[in-house]
Formats: sequence, C-alpha cells, structure tokens
Amino acid sequence: RRQRVLLWGVLLAAWEATWGQLRYSVPEEMPKGSFVGDVAKDLGLQLPALSDSGIRVVSEGRMQYFALHGKTGHLVTAERIDREQLCENLRQCVLRCELIVEREMKFYEIQVEITDINDNAPNFKENELEERINEMTSPGARFPLAEAHDPDSGRNSLQSYELSGDEHFSLAVQTGPGGDQRPELVLAKALDREETAFHELVLRAIDGGDPARTGTARIRVTVADANDNAPVFSQAEYTVRVPEDLPVRSVLVTVTATDADEGLNGHVKYSLRKITEKASQLFRLDSETGALTLLQSLDFEEGDSYELEVQARDGGDLFDTAKVSITVTDINDNVPEILLRSALTEISEDSPQGTVVALLHVQDRDSGTNGEVRCTLDKDVPFRLESSQGSYYSVVTAKELDREQVSEYNLVLTAVDGGDPPRSGTVQVRVNVTDLNDNAPVFSKSAYEVRVAENLPAGSLLLQVRATDADAGSNGRVTYSVGNVPDGVRALFTVDQESGEVRTMGPLDFEEKSKYTIGLEARDGGGLVSHCKVQVDVTDEND
Repeated sequence: RRQRVLLWGVLLAAWEATWGQLRYSVPEEMPKGSFVGDVAKDLGLQLPALSDSGIRVVSEGRMQYFALHGKTGHLVTAERIDREQLCENLRQCVLRCELIVEREMKFYEIQVEITDINDNAPNFKENELEERINEMTSPGARFPLAEAHDPDSGRNSLQSYELSGDEHFSLAVQTGPGGDQRPELVLAKALDREETAFHELVLRAIDGGDPARTGTARIRVTVADANDNAPVFSQAEYTVRVPEDLPVRSVLVTVTATDADEGLNGHVKYSLRKITEKASQLFRLDSETGALTLLQSLDFEEGDSYELEVQARDGGDLFDTAKVSITVTDINDNVPEILLRSALTEISEDSPQGTVVALLHVQDRDSGTNGEVRCTLDKDVPFRLESSQGSYYSVVTAKELDREQVSEYNLVLTAVDGGDPPRSGTVQVRVNVTDLNDNAPVFSKSAYEVRVAENLPAGSLLLQVRATDADAGSNGRVTYSVGNVPDGVRALFTVDQESGEVRTMGPLDFEEKSKYTIGLEARDGGGLVSHCKVQVDVTDEND
C-alpha cells in the first residue's frame, strides 16, 4: 500500500511556471534517482542539445538533493530525502534549486515540495512515567502527562490519546495555543493509599495514518500522604534574549519557586515538562537550583526562538508550571559567499560592449543588516558588475577589449555584508582575451639600400629585412616574398620567406646594369600585407 501511495504521489507531481519558477512535489523517502519532474519538457529544452548546453542543477546549501538526467531531461532525486530531518516543525517543506544553462547564461528557479508519508510512529520521550498523587486529592483533579512526539505532518501526525488500566483514572485532552494536544490524567474516583498504594496505567498515542501507528507509555501512579501547599513560581513566564555566540555552559536564566510547607513537602525540584527534541539537546535544567544551562552552541540560522515548559514539584507531589521563552539574536558570524554559477574562460577582443563573461550568486546566512550584501568589482578594468534577478550578478564587458594591450584579466569580486564590523568574501574570475587579426606586419624600414660588388657568386647574402606583427599565433606569423617586379629582376634576387634574408640568384654585371629596385612583401597568417623597397647599387670591378 505504501508503494502505491508513493507512486501516486510521484504521478501527481505538478509544476507551475510563475515568474520564471518551476514547482514540483514528491513524497519523502523516495529512492535515489526517483522522478521529480520533466524539466526539459516544461522549459521547452531540446533533448539532443542538453549535453552540449552545459545544463546543470545547483541546490542551495552544501547538500545536493536533485540532479538532471542527461538523456531524458528529467529532474530526479540525488539522495533519499527525509522530510522530518529537513523541515522539523514546518507545515510545508519546500526545497529550492536552480537550473543553470551555461551556454545561454540563463538560470531557472525550481521549488520542490516534499510531501509527508506516515513513516514515524508517535513516540514518548520516556516509556515509563511516574506520577505521585496525594490520597486527599479530590476527584476531578487533573495532572499533565508527558506528550508524545510525531515528526510527521498533517493527518500523519499525532491525532489522539487513549488511556487504559484503572477505574480510578480517566483521560482528558486539552488543545494548546498552537493546536497541539496535551493529555491530562483525571482523577475519576477518590484514592485510598491503605487500600491501593500503586496504580498501573497505559497511555497510547495514535496518529492519523492509514494504517495508523501508535506509541505507548506506562504510567505508575504512587498514592502519597497529604500535602496542602503547592510550589509557586516567581513568574508565570520567563523571557530571555541571548546572542547566538553565548558560550556553552552559560546560565540563560534561573527559575525559582517557593513552597510554604516544611520538610520533604516543602522541598522543590525542577524539571522540563514540554520541550522539543532539538531543544533538549541545547538546554539543561538543574533540578535543584532551577538554573537553565546551555549545552551546545546556538545558531540563529538554525533556530531563533525556543519555548520550554518547566515544572516545580514538591516532595508531596504538588506542582506549579511556568513558561520559558528564549529568543536568540543574530550576530554577524557568517561570511558572504560568492558562488560562480557560470563563466567564460576566454573572450574575443572584438566582443561587443555588454558581453556577459560570468554569472554569480551572492548569499549570506545572517539576517537583517548582517545578511545584506553589497558586491563590487575591481576598478580600472574594462568590465562592470550588473545586478540581475534576486541575488544574482552578471560580469559584462564595459568597453571594447584590445588583446595587444592586455591579454588576460584576473577579476576580483568582493562581497561585503552590512554587519558592524562588516565581513567580506572574494572570488577571482580569470578571463583570457583571444586574438583578432587587426594588425598588419610593419617593416623596420620602408626602404632599404645596399651596395654590392659585381660578379658576386649566386646565393650571396645582400641584407636581411625584418617585419613585426603585434597579433598572436598565426595572425602574428610573418612570411616574406618578392613583390611585383620585372622577370629580369626576379631572376637575379630572392628572399627567404621565414628569415627575410635577400640573396643573389645569379651574377650581377655593372656594365649591364648598376642599380636595381626590388619590391618586397610581408604577409601575416590572417592575410594582412605590408611592402618595402630594397635598392641594390652594383659597384664596378676591374673585370
């Protein structure tokens, strides 16, 4: 039956696209890889393009509860999810994640509601309860009993109590201010210690699941002699405000109650009667002094308030109760985080102004001004920071880039919160500027002149020309060649395409021609060309 319920919950998982959000629901405790929603269909993403678009799912916090199935485009569970562990005391449990589309520099918010299943039975903190009731107590008197705890929600949570075992007692259930059920033991028939000194009862707590789950506690009632004064607390409610960095073992408050009786009947002991499982790990009440002590460090981000119910009971088992309200105040103990959602590793120098190079998400777990974050980018760089939706920022180009001036940027982004003193976090983004063939070769001279003697052997070096190109890679690689010259000149001279060395290819004859003009050409890998002239003066030999 449970499998049918889980399957039905998956089939009913629905989505809604409102303000760019997707919303699904899935039952808790589903195995890893379970279907949550068809993200590709709901966003209109093409399946063949999923693997090439750099699409991934990022969850808030350190734990990643969801993943994207690359072949189907389905959002699936990445871990088994326990609703009670994640959303204790919350009516609605919603996990948030984001779908990042790196190629398009886009993101989509996804909300997944974790619905409850009846996987927890009601549980009493103590299975053996002790009550002491004076034999002079009048019928109709009521005695608060320990409450059961069921972490499930809705109908699956605790619904009712039952009592069995003795005609002297009945059960009443009161509804607390928060809607919680508070069982009370009601004395239905007068007690006689000489007739029966002990009464054994069984208290059952029942939830509303189908089938229902139950938890039991045994109650041992001890009939005591008369005690005519009950303890009285100095306050009906104790209110405490403490910072979240309060040292462990500190005393938060000391509750006090007085009893007018003497001896054992006037000796008061303190205990915690109503406390959550989480609060029981944080606080301890000294039964003799009434001092409430901190056992573990507080964290405002995990819990900002706690309500406890304390009881003062004398040796004759008369008691009084009081409420302790603890408010935890925030301190600036969290550093702002800058999460790099997507970034380009390189960008062409001809990219237009406003090109997005990085997508960032800024967060601070503190509250109020301590959690207000301002993000800045280094000055004197051709980039600027733009605020996107919510706490997202984009790093975009502020002007045209020039690789020949700066080929690489290490951008430092800083997030500063509003605390006093403020805390900050940084992240670096490295951007390489790729080359565009925007520079032609440049000869060291526009015209060269050389004097040589006639009758030099073929292959003699006349001079070496040199041209440079500011571009990189093949765009900056220069080759040389002879330009548009008469065939007669071309037959006498050559230039090495790599080194630029100009050599003779045949003998020169002063009597035939004493001056030559050679046009040379320098060409880079991108096809840009420059020219120069070389004048060769031939000197006469006595030949």
